[in-house]
Amino acid sequence: MSVAFWTVTKTIKGITRLLCRIDDEPLESVPAEGPFILVCTHINFLEVPVMFTHLQPRPLTGFAKSETWDNPWLALLFNLWGAIPLQRGEADTQALRKGLQALEQGMILAITPEGTRSNDGRLKRGQPGVTLLALRSGVPLLPLVYFGQETLGNNLRKLRRTVFHIKVGQPFYLTAPHGLATHSVRQALTDEIMYQLAALLPPEYRGFYSDLSAASSQHLRFINCGADRYPGINLKPHFT
Repeated sequence: MSVAFWTVTKTIKGITRLLCRIDDEPLESVPAEGPFILVCTHINFLEVPVMFTHLQPRPLTGFAKSETWDNPWLALLFNLWGAIPLQRGEADTQALRKGLQALEQGMILAITPEGTRSNDGRLKRGQPGVTLLALRSGVPLLPLVYFGQETLGNNLRKLRRTVFHIKVGQPFYLTAPHGLATHSVRQALTDEIMYQLAALLPPEYRGFYSDLSAASSQHLRFINCGADRYPGINLKPHFT
């Protein structure tokens, strides 16, 4: 990585720690190597700089809405960090191919299945795109949530630091059912993934997935292993 990369990354990490009391101890359970999909919640702009800077030196990338590159400063930052532009509201196969390539290179690929910020921290219904990447790549998924940063604006006005909570769940593989081509099946798989996020959150943040009794894990194969790496990863072919 370049001097510019480390200078910018360390500076932004310092700023986030100045603004927030970051409970980053759970990040020690994130594997140090090996490709996997980091499935995250999405509250506001703060989680991207926090997660990217605090997971270094792990190789990490993720999707960002293509409109981000309309801002020249954000474009410079996201290019420096190797983010993948994503056209929202359509099947962006080019972005998905880049995501698969990143996984093939052994990187962490961060995805926010909700697709947009919640702002209040309450889960919205997940979008099915994550299921295609999980099944085509064959890599594990690791659920990760954060909460507390929705109070950032109010805390800044009161000159208070924001408590930024992080929780990491149990990794799992997604197994393919019959009829994957149908939207309803992909949505059902996405809901199984989203319930894993909901289970990590306090009840007031679970939103659409508040009823944990409705959760299913029929197509999730959980992994019991150490934090250093995941065994048995077998990448499948890219999109054609």
